Amino acid sequence: MKKRIDFFLKCLLLVGILSWTSCSKDKDFTNLPDNQLSADDQPFNANLKAGNTSGIIMQGFYWNVTAGGTWWGTVQGKVSSWASAGITAVWLPPCCKCQSGNQSVGYDPYDYFDFGNFNQMGTTETRYGSKTELTSLISAAHSAGLKVYADIVINHNAGGSLQANPNTGGNTYTSFIVASGLFNRGYNDFHPSTYEKSDEGTFGSYPDLCHVSPYVSGWLWSNSNSVAKTYKSMGYDGWRFDYVKGFHPSVVKSWISSAGGFGVGECWDGNVSVVQSFVSASGVSAFDFPCLYAMQTAFTGGNLAALSTSAMLCKSNPSKAVTFVTNHDENYITSNKLLAYAFILTHEGTPCIFYTDYESELNKTKLNNLIWINKNLAAGTTTVLYADNDEYIAKMSGSPGLVVYINTSSSSLSRSVTTNWTSATIKDYTGNVTTTAITSSSKTVTISAPAKSYSVWSTQ
Repeated sequence: MKKRIDFFLKCLLLVGILSWTSCSKDKDFTNLPDNQLSADDQPFNANLKAGNTSGIIMQGFYWNVTAGGTWWGTVQGKVSSWASAGITAVWLPPCCKCQSGNQSVGYDPYDYFDFGNFNQMGTTETRYGSKTELTSLISAAHSAGLKVYADIVINHNAGGSLQANPNTGGNTYTSFIVASGLFNRGYNDFHPSTYEKSDEGTFGSYPDLCHVSPYVSGWLWSNSNSVAKTYKSMGYDGWRFDYVKGFHPSVVKSWISSAGGFGVGECWDGNVSVVQSFVSASGVSAFDFPCLYAMQTAFTGGNLAALSTSAMLCKSNPSKAVTFVTNHDENYITSNKLLAYAFILTHEGTPCIFYTDYESELNKTKLNNLIWINKNLAAGTTTVLYADNDEYIAKMSGSPGLVVYINTSSSSLSRSVTTNWTSATIKDYTGNVTTTAITSSSKTVTISAPAKSYSVWSTQ
């Protein structure tokens, strides 16, 4: 949503107290520094990642995409190629009419039932286009085999008219008489309400919806013509819930119970216990912000050991973790970004790829290769084999499984590791290393990774 860095930059990164393994080495491992780990093998989690069944999400927009009502058509033109590359779902920006009309990126909702088909807020179309173009995009995505996820902003509203508010003793911008005629709102539908004085959080000075009001909950998810069920009837398959710290997780749970579909919450916090609490209470997935902050330390901060020592949702609850490198709100990883994608696409969790990273900023061919690796090789539990400031090596134990070697140093490196395979010929599926290697009867082998790059090894 609207840049919220001030709200969350001070999130604490919970550091897990875990033991990790070393491999047999080419370097001298005596008197290891504290950030260089050499304990027994420990998996990320005892639960198996089901390989290519977890899916890969494309965030189908960025902040301030080109205005003018052409975006739905732009995305429609890409869904077929995304599906061919291995993407399984696309997350679309908020689709309803907002306070800023066709200039809004969607996080100041006014009329939840105006998808660019009513003339209000100075425009008919939204920033992204018309309702007809939106439904055409959803249909095209389904034809290509992609799921479509809606961005749901239900913490706050914007654009209401001023009215007397007896709950505050003053005047508030809480009168919403919308052109669709659906879900008109007044002062008692917002906090403070006669139903509830406040909830978990507000966003700025925007009117804060009171979800315990039967009128509000009815229009949002429980009525037959609610927002949730209307969006579902348009073809949406799931939901990205914005700013879930602003309301109780039971709101999300009720929404999913009523409308169904995949759900992921934006619980913006570096503390994995906070994110896990949301997951447990809501029943949906969450974006793995703890993983993001660990990757920032690793790839921009120059300490790859953070990938093994830091607590992450993809380690503790991988089936509920949506991992990501960039989104529309932030771009913390300012160096080695492709290497960060190599990390999330060779580990547990459901990876989410950012539109501009894929379409313009990074090498699309290399990203497509990592997507292929995720779908075809990445399965089982992850075990970290070695980590220090500029090296990270881990294996996934499933079938066929893989070994990923990330190297941020300025020179090519090699290391002897214990793999999953006995007396097997293995190769680097990225093409960054062109020679093959043969594992021993005890599953050991020496592998390498180029400078400031990565390799991903598996059986031929």
